[in-house]
Amino acid sequence: MDMDTQNGTTPTLDLEPAARQIAGLLDGIEDRSLTDPTPCPDYAVRELLAHLVGLTTAFRDAGRKNLGPTTDTSPDAALPVLPEGWREALPPLLDELVAAWRDPAARQGMTRAGGVDLPGEVAAMVALNELVIHGWDLARSTGQKYEADEASLRVSLALMTPNDDSPRLGQPFGPPVPVAADAPLVDRAVGMSGRRPDWQPGD
Repeated sequence: MDMDTQNGTTPTLDLEPAARQIAGLLDGIEDRSLTDPTPCPDYAVRELLAHLVGLTTAFRDAGRKNLGPTTDTSPDAALPVLPEGWREALPPLLDELVAAWRDPAARQGMTRAGGVDLPGEVAAMVALNELVIHGWDLARSTGQKYEADEASLRVSLALMTPNDDSPRLGQPFGPPVPVAADAPLVDRAVGMSGRRPDWQPGD
């Protein structure tokens, strides 16, 4: 993937690696882990998974320009409820999300997600960022390895890093946590999202 943030070039990105990371974590989640804490203070693993189902559906429909209840509802409207059959439902939703944003029409014009209108090009980056950060949340909460691809991490970090032309986007992440400039890319992205890279379920 190519990315030139200094010249304002829109990145060409693919959601598949980040989506595949999440799908690969599902078999490693035991039912007894659903009540365990996550780096998201208001979410246990159950709510984090429910949020992933909701955001995957919303951004899939945003990519398709199928605007309606799934794209109009703010994620803060209510605590998400994990549906029955989530293990079987989430992987196909992730596939549909990836396919939606591979269509060039998805990035043309405006769309909506979480009740917010935004350019399609920006929505694609926000969708990827949600997968990257919440994928890390899910892996860390359930004691699994998370190996995000470099291209996705760079998009995520660029989206969350403020500069003179683009202040930090408002999003449901906390204030950045200081991380060394030479830290691994994943730690820098996680820190920029307001999480401690060394977070553990007992914290």
